[in-house]
Amino acid sequence: MNKDNTAAVSPHALPPLPYPDNALAPVISANTLGFHYGKHHRGYVDNLNKLVAGTAFADLPLLKIMSETAGKADKATIFNNAAQIWNHTFYWNSLRAAGGGQPPARLKEKIEASFGTLDACREELAAAAMAQFGSGWAWLVLDGGTLKVVKTANAELPMTAGRKPLVTIDVWEHAYYLDYQNRRLDYVHAVLDKLINWDFAAENLG
Repeated sequence: MNKDNTAAVSPHALPPLPYPDNALAPVISANTLGFHYGKHHRGYVDNLNKLVAGTAFADLPLLKIMSETAGKADKATIFNNAAQIWNHTFYWNSLRAAGGGQPPARLKEKIEASFGTLDACREELAAAAMAQFGSGWAWLVLDGGTLKVVKTANAELPMTAGRKPLVTIDVWEHAYYLDYQNRRLDYVHAVLDKLINWDFAAENLG
């Protein structure tokens, strides 16, 4: 099969991780990353390619598929797989080795204007991550001119509500269960303390 035919059959590809699979250890092990990225994330890509083949969505980019299927019950499966591809790619970039610490100056000023302190922002993110019942995500977003913390269930994401995501924490069980079992709070605190990528959040702030 030539390259053009491969692209036609599988328009969406699994984006590469921005770091080696052991880069986030010991907070997130290579074992967890291997399953999470190599099985779950890849599964959403494979499912979406099958779902859109031969449909009006076949040649559309990911964001366009998401915008055209959001909130449509008969297109929920397509939306869920497309959104989970996007969410996971965003999550990998929300983390980095030797993360945490202090945000870049402009982002820190915005955080302090919106939450009072960086610690208060981190506490809200942790609270949102814990308050999300079942599977979902905790997000730092730009809503109008203000930073806010929101949570979404399952594959939902802030853009469908007109909010701009800056950084996210995945709280689906497969994100942490191999390393932390039922201790979601330990995982969330470890991510905020050691992995959260404030530089990525600052880039998204613009």
